[in-house]
Formats: sequence, structure tokens, C-alpha cells
Amino acid sequence: MDERLGLVVVGGGQAGLAVSHELSALGVEHVVLERSRVAQTWRDRWDSFCLVTPNWSVRLPGGVYTGDDPDGYMPRDDIVRHLEAYASSFAAPVREAVEVTTLDAAPDGGFLLATPDGVIRADVVVLATGAYQRPHRPAGAATLPAGLLQIDAEGYTSEAGLPPGKVLVVGSGQTGCQLAEELRDAGRDVFLACGRAPWFPRRIGGRDLVYWAVETGSFDDTVADLPSPAARFYANIQASGHGGGHDLHYRVLQAAGVTLVGHFLGAVDGRAHFAPDLADSVAFGDARYNDTRRKIATTCSERGVPIPDMPDPVPFDATAPESISLTGFGAVVFTSGFRPDYSTWVHLDAFDEMGFPIHQDGASTIVPGLYFCGVHFLRKRKSSLLIGVGEDATIVAHKIAHDTRAQDFVTGL
Repeated sequence: MDERLGLVVVGGGQAGLAVSHELSALGVEHVVLERSRVAQTWRDRWDSFCLVTPNWSVRLPGGVYTGDDPDGYMPRDDIVRHLEAYASSFAAPVREAVEVTTLDAAPDGGFLLATPDGVIRADVVVLATGAYQRPHRPAGAATLPAGLLQIDAEGYTSEAGLPPGKVLVVGSGQTGCQLAEELRDAGRDVFLACGRAPWFPRRIGGRDLVYWAVETGSFDDTVADLPSPAARFYANIQASGHGGGHDLHYRVLQAAGVTLVGHFLGAVDGRAHFAPDLADSVAFGDARYNDTRRKIATTCSERGVPIPDMPDPVPFDATAPESISLTGFGAVVFTSGFRPDYSTWVHLDAFDEMGFPIHQDGASTIVPGLYFCGVHFLRKRKSSLLIGVGEDATIVAHKIAHDTRAQDFVTGL
């Protein structure tokens, strides 16, 4: 073995840093390994990226937002600076530029973490490598012409970075809507292949939609509250933080000149084909809006406060082409979601059939000494978000502190 460590946290984003903060507070010695730089996933976002959640919702343990714009939405570089300052505030033991390429069980117990610089032996490992790890593309992506630029959202930097021509955006969650708006504002002809996604006005009754998600308990939903475990793959609420935050859903994009089509099926002989399901996707979003309206009304009634005005959705024209010629298109941008990617580098039988960890409150119930944080729906809907990851980090850190494997490197209990 090249090195022996007691406890290793893999990932230097908000989840890994929050776990590190809580471990440090408990006097638990550890090391955080980050493949590149602190907050690298945020650094990799497109140039104009900003938070969809308001700044007041940044609630990391010991790292809450304290700036002068709590109702604003931090741009990418400010998010990075916040996390850098957070790491510095408690001298997080981060080793940057250390990529863990594989994680295996050690023959005599514990774990082996392979890196380009050697193998690290650890007794306890926390995987905090991000909620969304591997971009997902629909099966039809393979049928697109080879000469047409095809990138995932993580490969997009700005409109200027794309070849001239029309753009097809495949996927209509938060990212897809935001990129479609940006490209349209830049003068591009944009086609958005739509799926089922919830929407809600940016503000209701003068309050941000995230306020209502907190107050109604929606952020505390667990997997058991979902229609099925697969619902973890559903898109997040369509919204934007740009320009101080504004509505961004199918009606807004259609009014802006974006051509909306059904979900992408594939391409044949230079034409892209789409399902005739745009009306169904819009109806799905409207139904989720109505669900949220009922939750808000119920919450306000229970508290004896006025119910805010929540208008009905305006009529929607769902007429959409079912095929378009790809002549004149410069790029296709896939924003059709992510999937867990543990199986490509974690050689442990610790995951379910969809790739999510099998665990109890972040502690693997299959592999002793293995923990998780920052996973989508790890404990609740907010588990991977800046408003909720700290809650999970505290629970995971306390579990580790009382783990018999960790007692040799607990110095402050």
C-alpha cells in the first residue's frame, strides 16, 4: 500500500465539505480527496449559470449565506467562491487533484482507493461525489447524423461556443429550459424536445417557490412519498434565477419563440422525429401545479393565514411538428437528466437496480464502513441541495463518529 488513512471523504463539493465540517466539529480525523479543485462541479457549469434556488437557501453547517442579497440567485463564480471560503473557514483537510479511479474492498477489511499516484488504504469511506454523475441520453441519440455536433449540458459553455445554425435541445427540465431561453435570446432558432416536468410560478404571494416548497414540506418528501422509486429521475421544477428570478416553463418559452415538440424519438434520413405527446407533457406539468396549489392552500388554512392568489394556467396551443429536417442545424444539446455512476468505478455490491445506494440514513446496509452524502433523495428531496445536504451531513458524521471502525481516529468525542 502506498498510504494508509483512517477515514476518506471522496468529493470536495458541498456534500463532501459539509461532511468534513461536521467530522471536524466532532474531532474525527479525515481527509477529503477532490479530483480537481474544490467545487469543481460548479466550476464546470456553463458561463451564465446561476442558482435556481435563492441565496437564503444556502444552509451548509457553518456556511450559511450571509451576503446582502438573500433573495437573489448566486452566479456560478460566486457559488465557487462561497464554497472555497467555506472550506477555508474550518481548514478542511482537502487534497486537490487526487482522483479516485476505483474503490474496492481490501482483502483483510476496509477499502482500497486507486488514484493515479498510488493506492490508498482506508478503514471508512464516505462517497460524496455528487447527486448527478452521468449524463443520460435517450436511445434515439445514436441515430443522429455523425457530422452534427452533439453535446451534453456539461459540455455547453455559451451560445458563442456552438457552431452556427439552429439548435435542438433534448430535455426540458431546469437546464433544458434555461439553455433554450439563453439560445433563443441570442437569436438562435431553438427547438425544445419536451418531456414531463413540473412547473410553478417563480413567486406566489410575494414569496419564492422555494419558500413554498419548504413551508408545505415538499422538500422533506422521501422516496416512500413518490409514486415509485423511479420517480427520482423526474425533472425538477422548471424555473430560472436569471434576471432576479423569473417564470420559465413551456408557456414562457413558446411565447419567446422557442419551437416546442414532443419527446425525441430518433433520426431517420436526416430528419429528427418526435412523439405526439406535447399536450400530455403540458398536462402533466399543469397537474403538478394544481397539486402544489392545493398544498399551499391547505398549509395556509391550517395556519390561519390568507391563501395567496394562484391563477389557473392559461390555455396552451400544443400543435407541434412530429418531424423536422436537420438541415441547417448546428448542434444538439442533451439535457435529459443524469443517472448514478457508481458502478463504473465502485466495485462493491452496495447499490440497487437503478444504481442508488442501499443504505439507512447514509450508512450502507450492505458494506460496513461505507457512507454516502449528497445523493439525490438520499433521505429527502432536499438531500442533494444546498438547503438540505447539511442535515444529512450531520447525521452521517455522527454515525461515523460512533462507528467502531472509526474509534481509532476519533480525537474529540
